[in-house]
Amino acid sequence: MSATNVNGAAEGTPPLRDPAPSEPIKAIRLRHPWRMVFAVLLILIFALFVIDAAFRPAYDWRTVGQYLFDRRISMAALVTLELTVFSMVIAIILGVILAVMRLSPNPVVKSVAWFYLWIFRGTPVYVQLTIWGLISLIYTSIDIGLPFMTPWISFSTNAALNTFTLAIIGLALNEAAYMAEIVRAGLLSVDKGQEEAAVALGMSWSQTMTRVILPQSMRVIIPPTGNEVISMLKTTSLVTAVPFSLELYTRSRDISAETFNPIPLLIVASIWYLFFTSILMVGQYFLEKRFSRGVGDRQADKSDAGAGLTGAVPIVGAAQPTVVLPPTPDQPGTPGTGGPR
Repeated sequence: MSATNVNGAAEGTPPLRDPAPSEPIKAIRLRHPWRMVFAVLLILIFALFVIDAAFRPAYDWRTVGQYLFDRRISMAALVTLELTVFSMVIAIILGVILAVMRLSPNPVVKSVAWFYLWIFRGTPVYVQLTIWGLISLIYTSIDIGLPFMTPWISFSTNAALNTFTLAIIGLALNEAAYMAEIVRAGLLSVDKGQEEAAVALGMSWSQTMTRVILPQSMRVIIPPTGNEVISMLKTTSLVTAVPFSLELYTRSRDISAETFNPIPLLIVASIWYLFFTSILMVGQYFLEKRFSRGVGDRQADKSDAGAGLTGAVPIVGAAQPTVVLPPTPDQPGTPGTGGPR
């Protein structure tokens, strides 16, 4: 029989010791000299451009400051903002309707929505605005009544629709085709089980869409919608095809025709566009943050759950402490016990 020490190991073997604690790793930052050279080069190019633009006579910054807050320019900027807001509100509402129609199981409804998207996405917006400007030649009057009978109400198209209204209609109908695809992508991003769970709880279709599907799809819908709003702000410069001449770009172009100095007025219009775009980008950031609440928490919970499941699995290659258990008297075939060998 072999003798054992108090730790249960055979005599003559060194006592077991806990592994030494690992020292913290000292991270050494890698040097990237070419990154610094490239960054300095970009800063120099930007500084040279700013200095050159500040002293170049063609920009005529004095005229820029003179017309930046001119009443005609500020009023045109307000009209541009109105065109953007009205057109996007109509486009979003119509886009949601078209997206639901595209997802409808009814083949007729789905085909009508597809035909609408095919027409308005397949033709340039400038051509569409030009056609809307000529709508009074196509339909001289707007009649309300039963087909093939004397209309109940009839009035001239020019009297009912002014150029501002036609510009909004043309922009909204074109944008609705793109918004429909954005909304449809957002609705399809929600797991099918969410709808099944809502139906199991007894919710109606409208309750399911407004309380379950749409709130979850907004996280996917908002970023491209923000881009479309910014794009709409700049697309308003095309309403001169209607023709509508009170928006920002057309107004600044008319003033430059009077002063024979177009470059400063183009800079003025660009500054106003950049100002509105910056506000829209800030609003988009907070909207995305608002509708993304809980997404990061759920991902962190999943990571923690995964870590809890895999925490008991030893990592290959890591130093593991060696544990030697003392022999049990009841274990047969163990040296130093009374059991059979």
